[in-house]
Amino acid sequence: MVNIRRKENMDFINGITFGPFAHRGSFETAASFDSLAYMKQRTGANYVILVPAGVQENAHSEKIDYHGKWTLGDQELIHMIQYAKSLGLKVILKPTVNCLDHTWRAFINFFDHDVPCEPKWSNWFQSYTAFQLHFAKIAQETGCEIFIAGCEMVMSERREEEWRKLIADIKSVYKGQVSYNTDKYQEEHVTWWDCVDIISSSGYYPITDWDQELDRIEAVIKKFNKPFFFAETGCMSSRGSSKIPNDWTLHGAVDLDEQAQWYREMFEKTLKRGWVSGYGLWDWSWNLYHPGDADKNGGYDIFGKPAETVVREYFSKTLI
Repeated sequence: MVNIRRKENMDFINGITFGPFAHRGSFETAASFDSLAYMKQRTGANYVILVPAGVQENAHSEKIDYHGKWTLGDQELIHMIQYAKSLGLKVILKPTVNCLDHTWRAFINFFDHDVPCEPKWSNWFQSYTAFQLHFAKIAQETGCEIFIAGCEMVMSERREEEWRKLIADIKSVYKGQVSYNTDKYQEEHVTWWDCVDIISSSGYYPITDWDQELDRIEAVIKKFNKPFFFAETGCMSSRGSSKIPNDWTLHGAVDLDEQAQWYREMFEKTLKRGWVSGYGLWDWSWNLYHPGDADKNGGYDIFGKPAETVVREYFSKTLI
């Protein structure tokens, strides 16, 4: 096994994604502030990941809207960042685009060579860059520790020149550490990891497969010699989810123990790898259900479930 250690100047990220894709006004509520405080208190997290949304009509639309009802207002986002810092949390900002027709963002795609009267990569990247820079400036102004320049944009990742320019543009306005969150199984296919400060990916791997997937990812980390963390990882509390944790459409019976077992195995396997520098668990709602209803919730939430206890246990082991 390759002995790669995480960078000495990098915190271990005990992070949780909070209120992903919350609509405008969501972070203006007392419930959202209470929920973030509960998250910190109950899990011992030291980082929070905030995910302001951009939206486009479908996978072939050129324009991204980040000013409408689907996106948090700038001031409510800023206030939540400030509140997170007052709680002692460090902040990762990860603006992420979604399609309004529910096509997964990984399928956003255009012809490799521009064709008249057809949607174009050049127009899309211009809009995507404006979207990213808007939030990169907020990240700089509010002192966010890490900025993640997108999530699971699989079909676009082959556009190396455009991604390199985007990362450079972000670094011109944001002076913290910049990452990009590729999807599960895609870590070795991104050719431009050298231009980011931190490599990150979505760790939705089957409960039995962690060793082989970590071996595969380790080769990428060795090649690029960059810090790495799982910007997303998690499992639903639905029966069968531990085998296919990336499938949010699964409708098995609620199984709180299966979710907890998956988390325990994930932590046990990843903490043996010195190059894994943390997690961004998916996810914690801005508007929590009643704790008495946890046994009826089959989603990725960990609030009030046995998985929450597992998370706190392992988060406490990595404090430095």
